[in-house]
Amino acid sequence: MKRLLFLLPLALLFIGWMATQQSNPTSWIRINQLGYLPQGTKAAVWASKENQSISTFQLVDVATGKKVFTGKAGTAFGAYGPFQQSYRLNFSAFKKPGRYYLEAGQARSPEFVISDTAYKGSADFCLRYMRQQRTGFNPFLKDSCHTRDGYTLYGPMPDSTHIDVVGGWHDATDYLQYATTSANATYHLLMAYRDFPTAFTDSKQANGLDGKNGIADVMDEAKWGLDWLLKMHPRPDWMFNQIADDRDHISLRMPALDSQYGRGYERPVYFINGEPQQRGKFLNNTKGTSSTAAKLSSAFSLGATLFQHNNLSYSKLLTEKATTAYQYALIKPGVTQTASVKAPYIYAEDNWVDDMELAAAQLNKLSDALSYAQQEPITPWLGKDTAHHYQWYPFINLGHFELAKRATGTERATVLSYYQQGLESVWQKAKQNAFHRGVPFIWCSNNLTTSLAIQGIWYKQLTGDAKYDALTQANIDWLFGMNPWGTSMVYGLPSWGDTPVDPHSAFTHLKNYPIDGGLVDGPVYGSIYGNLIGIKLFNEDEYAPFQSSLVVYHDDYGDYSTNEPTMDGTASLIYLLAALESQLKFAKP
Repeated sequence: MKRLLFLLPLALLFIGWMATQQSNPTSWIRINQLGYLPQGTKAAVWASKENQSISTFQLVDVATGKKVFTGKAGTAFGAYGPFQQSYRLNFSAFKKPGRYYLEAGQARSPEFVISDTAYKGSADFCLRYMRQQRTGFNPFLKDSCHTRDGYTLYGPMPDSTHIDVVGGWHDATDYLQYATTSANATYHLLMAYRDFPTAFTDSKQANGLDGKNGIADVMDEAKWGLDWLLKMHPRPDWMFNQIADDRDHISLRMPALDSQYGRGYERPVYFINGEPQQRGKFLNNTKGTSSTAAKLSSAFSLGATLFQHNNLSYSKLLTEKATTAYQYALIKPGVTQTASVKAPYIYAEDNWVDDMELAAAQLNKLSDALSYAQQEPITPWLGKDTAHHYQWYPFINLGHFELAKRATGTERATVLSYYQQGLESVWQKAKQNAFHRGVPFIWCSNNLTTSLAIQGIWYKQLTGDAKYDALTQANIDWLFGMNPWGTSMVYGLPSWGDTPVDPHSAFTHLKNYPIDGGLVDGPVYGSIYGNLIGIKLFNEDEYAPFQSSLVVYHDDYGDYSTNEPTMDGTASLIYLLAALESQLKFAKP
């Protein structure tokens, strides 16, 4: 009931739909609640708990009540998750803007729009979550937090040496801060402005408070990330990987000053030395300095380009740091993993040549970039059924995109073939089910989903090949309700839809503060959920009819595996939404 009570004041357009449903429905139509672009791929999924069949479906104009399009349901896809039967309803041929709903069998979908402006403002909306994750001065709270970070560990300086690393973003509901995720998030924000500047407005100051400053808000946010990354690389021979560790998880609290690390209100700052570091009675599997350092170099390089015209001194500083960060990555080639003291969960990143490829491409070291590209042509999770948490990170090879734009002839074709092979490996799995789902249900599956959609967009932009349009759009649609649970995976987006209301977030759980725009982790395999530590649902599961042994998702604070928002996933989503708002038209590099 909590879901319905929440939606009624926000979603009057759903009332008629709910009133007409059977008291005990056995079939449903899942749609993209945010809407569809007139010229884009448009599809929905009809799914049933019984072995029913349908042959046609109808598109109905809300304003007139008339059926404006009839389509064939096509081939039955069979069972998936909680459903016994499923069909994919394709209405791409219908392009007239308006408000509609779908009917098939005994099921009726929620209302939705077909509009050129379906995604308008969505990228800016998700920037709200990024601002809310700020540490140092937090504009949402209008207060400061973690202002005494931090004391060093594992560095060439004596342990517990104080260094100023205040700033950046909290990673998720926890208040840890990682250079690797922050650099990736910063890069996505910078790319979003570079490729789609018209998708963003200027309504905030640099500190995140209301007021225009002549700079797009996305660039204010990207600079917030860059400023912190500069602190994490304060001199050519120093670089730090993270602030704090899993001792953060001792208590749920609003961000302020943390005192559980043994030195007053300071938190530990882990130096990148290329060696395994503390993980309680274990050690992480760090093998080098490359993965984090290369991500920093890439963010600095792109930032230097974008700030060149309005902040030349800052641009020059970023250029210098891009070079020294790249050199730091070469100290000991290999991956840098995060550190943990008590918990068994870390960001166990296992790849680094993709990071080096991107950094080399940004520095115009094209022969080096090509060499790195050949070492990992396909991001390893693509086409696989499982992977470890953040094992292959970022979840998309950003280097292929930047390298393909710079390369020519055979070299360019080779790099583009890498994207094609990755998409094809997912498509071979995805085309077998009605949801076109080929992303493994591991922790942060929504982050993988977002990245795959971006890869599909990039592949089409660079090649003109539309083969994977259906796969790309299916991943976008999944995020906004075309999934077994019929819910958006983004807090508050759309405002009239079924979206998370009880995420694993201190802001919502303790203070009932909205976390607008936050992308939650997403569904996980039932086998993963059943083996996680400390999960307990606090409320009746409103999605109980749609859980299965295959995959589960809960809108419940107690489920940190499926319903916790993440900063880096949201930054990737901002890029994706900016592309959709711009209707996939790319600005010149």
